[in-house]
Amino acid sequence: MTATDDFLDALDDLDVSHDRTTLDGLSATLAAAVDDPAVGVPLHVDATLPDSVATTFTPGELQDAATGVTPARLGIAEYGSVVIRSSAGGDEPLSLYPERHVAVLDAADVVATGRDAVDWLASEVAAGRGSHVFATGASATADMGGLVEGVHGPNEVHVVLVEADTA
Repeated sequence: MTATDDFLDALDDLDVSHDRTTLDGLSATLAAAVDDPAVGVPLHVDATLPDSVATTFTPGELQDAATGVTPARLGIAEYGSVVIRSSAGGDEPLSLYPERHVAVLDAADVVATGRDAVDWLASEVAAGRGSHVFATGASATADMGGLVEGVHGPNEVHVVLVEADTA
């Protein structure tokens, strides 16, 4: 098995929905994964967001958004985690405030272990790209009794894994 296969298995274990696509299919895959109204930030893969995803929005529009679409900079197979970079464009808030977070991840950016992720993060910090959020599944807390979901982040996470077109 590859790190990508392990990553998808970990997402399944976390009840995180996911799609696999290529760049050519990304726009249609995202359109199907997004609940309106949706807000997003530019992706790090060579593709644009569907027209239904607003990339210019007010704080009120962010608050009202059903879906936030962000690039994920890294996937960690061991945990099924995605790493979201904090940016002036709003990657971090878009991954936390809407009820549904759609993370777009290049399959080449999946690493096997948490140790690999820490090594990657060290290089990011050294390059001045410091703040990142490690997110694993939907928001949940049990610090005040029984398990409650969606308190500190999205109720639902969906990962779109963009693979190289082998045709």
